[in-house]
Amino acid sequence: MRAKKKLQIKEAFQLAQKPHQNRAKLVLALKSTYDQLGDKEDFHEKFIHFLKYAMIIYRREPAVEQVIDFVARFVTSFCQMEKEDGSEAGEEDNLLLNYVFNFLLESHNANSHAVRFRTCQLVNKILGNMPENAQIDDDLFDKINEAMLIRLKDKFSNVRIQAVLALSRLQDPKDENCPVVNIYSTLLENDSNSEVRRAVLSCIAPSARTLPKIVSRTMDVKEAVRKLAYEVLAEKVHMRALSIAQRVKLLQQGLNDRSEAVKEVIKKKVLQAWLQMTEGDVLEFLHRLDVENCPEVATPVLNAMFSLSPLTNFVHNCKNLDSRKLIPLEDLTAENVVYWRCLCEYLKSKGEEGEVLLEQMLPEPAIYADYLLSYLQNMPVLTEEQREDFACFENLMTKEFIGQQLILIIGCMDTTEEGGRKHLLVTLQKILILPVISTALISPLTERLLSIVNDDDRRIQIIAEIISEVCEPIATVEQPDATEIRKRELKLAEIKVKLFEAKAALEECITLQNFSKASVLKEKITELEHIKKDLIKEVEQPEIKEMHVEKDDPETLLRCLMMCYELLKSISFSKGIGPTINEIIKSLILPGITNVHPAVRNMAVLCLGCCALQKKEFARQHLALLLQVLQVDDLKVKLSALKAIFDQLMLFGIEPFKARRGDDSQSGDGHTRTENCEEESEQIEEEEEETTVAHNLLQLLSGFLDSEFPEVRTEAAEGIAKLMFSGRLISAKLLSRLILLWYNPVTEEDTRLRHCLGVFFPLFAYANRSNQECFEEAYLPTLQTLLNAPATSPLSEIDVSNVSELLVDLTRPSELKHQSKKCQDYQDLTVHDSLALKICNEILRDPTAPDVRIYVKALNSLELSGSSTENLLVLINEILEEVKDKLCQKAIEKFKMNLTKDLKVGKERTEMPEETGLSERTQEMETTLSENTIQNEEENNKDGLHTPVTDVQSKTTTKQKSTRNKTGKGQRKAASEVRSMSRRKTGTTAKCGSESGDEIPESVPVSSSRPSRRAKTVALEKTRMNLSRLLNREADQ
Repeated sequence: MRAKKKLQIKEAFQLAQKPHQNRAKLVLALKSTYDQLGDKEDFHEKFIHFLKYAMIIYRREPAVEQVIDFVARFVTSFCQMEKEDGSEAGEEDNLLLNYVFNFLLESHNANSHAVRFRTCQLVNKILGNMPENAQIDDDLFDKINEAMLIRLKDKFSNVRIQAVLALSRLQDPKDENCPVVNIYSTLLENDSNSEVRRAVLSCIAPSARTLPKIVSRTMDVKEAVRKLAYEVLAEKVHMRALSIAQRVKLLQQGLNDRSEAVKEVIKKKVLQAWLQMTEGDVLEFLHRLDVENCPEVATPVLNAMFSLSPLTNFVHNCKNLDSRKLIPLEDLTAENVVYWRCLCEYLKSKGEEGEVLLEQMLPEPAIYADYLLSYLQNMPVLTEEQREDFACFENLMTKEFIGQQLILIIGCMDTTEEGGRKHLLVTLQKILILPVISTALISPLTERLLSIVNDDDRRIQIIAEIISEVCEPIATVEQPDATEIRKRELKLAEIKVKLFEAKAALEECITLQNFSKASVLKEKITELEHIKKDLIKEVEQPEIKEMHVEKDDPETLLRCLMMCYELLKSISFSKGIGPTINEIIKSLILPGITNVHPAVRNMAVLCLGCCALQKKEFARQHLALLLQVLQVDDLKVKLSALKAIFDQLMLFGIEPFKARRGDDSQSGDGHTRTENCEEESEQIEEEEEETTVAHNLLQLLSGFLDSEFPEVRTEAAEGIAKLMFSGRLISAKLLSRLILLWYNPVTEEDTRLRHCLGVFFPLFAYANRSNQECFEEAYLPTLQTLLNAPATSPLSEIDVSNVSELLVDLTRPSELKHQSKKCQDYQDLTVHDSLALKICNEILRDPTAPDVRIYVKALNSLELSGSSTENLLVLINEILEEVKDKLCQKAIEKFKMNLTKDLKVGKERTEMPEETGLSERTQEMETTLSENTIQNEEENNKDGLHTPVTDVQSKTTTKQKSTRNKTGKGQRKAASEVRSMSRRKTGTTAKCGSESGDEIPESVPVSSSRPSRRAKTVALEKTRMNLSRLLNREADQ
């Protein structure tokens, strides 16, 4: 037999590059060659030599990847053999592994990023292919660890990724000082590349130290990182390792994530993994989420579960319901009632399909009403001692939570049937009157009651009756009357005397043996004894009467105000304030504002705010009261008053709160009006007073932007933003303050404020042109405030350049909504044109100031229309003479070059209509020579229609050229005056602002005009004809 040919190293590397090569056989063949060699050193050198060819290629070519994979398999094949044989590792078997590792450790610091990348990749693959029980030398371990830690700081992200993967087997989660775990944690939080963060997430071992880092990546800016973080938590972290707060937060963030892919991971991986940990028990899963204290997370979590399986499964698996389709009162828990409520709401949202299944989950409204009444009647009322006992208080809170869920289920019921609806309505009224009902249940109960009744008058009547019953319940009172008592006592004494006399007569008759008379006396004595007993009872038990007793304790007032608040929220604005509501205001709401207890005052302020929305006159009368509350009351009451005031301003505007004396003067002095100077002066004073009132009101409200309480500051900012967005308020100063508040480091922790303003700014700016002009007016004051801020102020930490970039972006004409672009003023001067003039004049005020660089940078990012190019060029030339900073000069020259280009393009476009008009007429003249008479007349008519347009265009162009020549000398003056003028006052954006009256024509600028499609076609045909004539001439010659 012939000896089998040895596989050479070169041949092995060539075969490894092929896509369908069996690498296991290739590894065995090369290993066989290696075992037969006596001199291993030569093999090692050749092996590394051929490996270098693959290591210098950075691109992920398939052939190179297959070679790298082959090398890793071959080098670790000796470890695999040791594992199979069960023999101990010999030094010779580790020679190749150590040789390759030493080569890689020498190469990891190479200048070529390709070599560094392949080095880390090979280390990763070799370590990954080694068996779990593999051992390497301690010195080699330390060297690999050290080298890969260095590569984690490589400037190329792909190198860092491979280094991260290589270190995954070298980390020790149990070691608190493990350098790999430490640097993994650092990379997770600080690495700028999202793929590196993903690699760390896939490698880092979860532990008590690393778990917070993994959880924090669920809020990463990149969708892929967030998605992987949730996958790691689902696959590697047990639910018990997370606190209840962490579980709730993770589910809330994941199910509300803007990415659908992240939501899918939560539904299909995280929820399913956690559900398996509770053995599929949904109620146990809800218990681990503590739905009683976090009810807001239960609904989205259960809805996500319901969406993954057929609805019939959940309906059939609902084992808590009895034959009445109710959960027995003794079996009610926070978890099963939440599950019941969420399933009913989900079925109701599914339309007809859900309605059929919903009938299997809920009883008739009348049955359910009695069920609810029987539960709420047994609510415990705690004494002061019991309230101090935590167990009793916790039990009460649980019962209240269950009651709230049962009340919410009413919303899923079909109340179209008259009998059931009436019974439910009467039962809810009974429940609201019950003294054992907690204030926590009043709002949901009232809301469900009002949702059943559609008529506003009926709603007002029902709530007024309930409030009357609660405030003045019927009580039994003992009222003893002295006269009646005296009469009874006298009658009783008289009966006693008669009884004594009858007994004496009876004894006498018995002595005389007159038995017939004795029998009569005996009957009389018996009768008198009965009368005596009745009289004694009447004296001992005084008369009990029923009468209304007025209650004014805080809990009763709070219950009544809560019902009133729900009523006022439900009735329409057109209803107004009727007699019943007016009586409630006088007897309940206004006294409640002066109550000692803050909760009562807060609810009274909320009710007063709702009443003010019903009637403009009422709002004006009670504005002073709300302002007083706003200044002196507790924080929670202040917030309610601030919301109420902003709601009134949103609905009515500022005008109703101006006119105070005006109405009185018109009604009282209307018949004595005379046109004299005194009357005019009074009118002027009234107008000034109205303006002052409005100014003071806005100044007071804007003053809360600087409040020390973040809640008040946020509410004020949100209210002002709403007023501006709705068009009720336009103020560049307030807009500037909102921008500064958004950037202020003091508000960094105020997430709601930052989110609100972050959404408001782009929506407001891009809505219309006038809003962008407001931002333009706020540009310079905002930047000057930041530049002049003292070093001790938080504003000094703000990046002024970033603020400038934001304001430039918010004023971009290209971002305006489509309907805003159609208006006439958009096509003339843009907001950026005006802003450029302002910035240029600001630079010329102090050309040596350090903030010039910010202004110059802003100039280069503006979108200019070309209408103000010549004015800007004059200013730019002057700036170039004044500014000495080289960086600024380069940026200004670049800006000037762009302006010059735009000017040339504008001139070329201006001349194009003249040329196209001339070519059109020439072409028409040539075509008429070869056409018949009728066509000739038609062409003449067409030419007659087009000629005036061409003439007008040429006249407009000539006029504009002459205008530019005339105004060229006064450009500097015109541009400087643009800075001082307000575009809002002029009402037009086409004017340059010069006193001499020079204007840009209001028609569409010639620079932006384009030749018509017909003119282009005619010019093209003419060119084609000229070429044909030239070719014909050459052919004749």
